[in-house]
Amino acid sequence: MSKVSVLQLPIRFDFQHHVAFTADYEKALADKDVTNLQLDFSRVQYLDSSALGMMVLLAKKAKDSDTAVKLEAIGVVGAARDILEMANMAKFYQIK
Repeated sequence: MSKVSVLQLPIRFDFQHHVAFTADYEKALADKDVTNLQLDFSRVQYLDSSALGMMVLLAKKAKDSDTAVKLEAIGVVGAARDILEMANMAKFYQIK
């Protein structure tokens, strides 16, 4: 059975969100029914290089996991979209 897990990101997606973000994605990756992991950027107004690093680490862990989890960044607009595109995150995430 396929399942979508959505991680709601904060207005400021930075290193202060590291512990919660890691706990959330590890829980989703541990669920063998999860086939889609979506990062909801709809509230994000600011993200920094540590957020990009956390996203790359998630992509690496998802790739190394036993299941094939599709990664998506949804609700990405404005400066957040520009930053994700400049950082070439499209090679890890489908950006919507």
